[in-house]
Amino acid sequence: MTVPKDDTHTMRALRRLEDSNPSVRLQAALALGTTPDPRFVDRLVERCAIESDFHVREMLTWALIRHPAPTTLPKLVDELRSERAQARSQALHTLSKIGDRQAWPAITRALLTDADDEVARSAWRAAVVLVPEGEEPALAAVLATQFGRGGRATRLSLSRALIALGQVVTPILRAAMTDPDPCVRQHASATERLSRDPDAGLELAVDEATRIVALGMTGQEG
Repeated sequence: MTVPKDDTHTMRALRRLEDSNPSVRLQAALALGTTPDPRFVDRLVERCAIESDFHVREMLTWALIRHPAPTTLPKLVDELRSERAQARSQALHTLSKIGDRQAWPAITRALLTDADDEVARSAWRAAVVLVPEGEEPALAAVLATQFGRGGRATRLSLSRALIALGQVVTPILRAAMTDPDPCVRQHASATERLSRDPDAGLELAVDEATRIVALGMTGQEG
């Protein structure tokens, strides 16, 4: 990548993306987003894959959003094939923020069921944002295969993604609430409870779902 020799401010910002101090890296990402230039997209995307600080990663995403989508989308889609989980997760997160549905074909079943929880959660959020009209039932069916997965944060992410798809998830939830696996039944029941009462915490919803499952009442839940 060639950078004009007189562009010392930008050169300094690019160097500071590698600084050991996260505050310095944060300011560098801010500078590159404040004066966007397509030549720097590669460096921003590369940094997203390895950046250890959450706040810096968010600023890198903001900087990428400030660039034209036709420039950033191909680079981010390429990252979805990376062997590095953080690269996939951060690319998905950035695609969800850009919100350009041209990226939808890149949200594959493999990503939606990725073995890494952070990648899967990012894929669920991106899918809900990018899914074209009419594709919601198929997406919900894939998401439902992840019921019972992970800890509280992962399960809450899945529940929220399903709920965001609207009424199309109702038959899928009802089917999962009669699944032979009690973890699946509990998670589906908790999701159904949250869909009716968005202010209910997942723990409360899971407690109620656990009682229902224990009593063998899941199939009767209205």
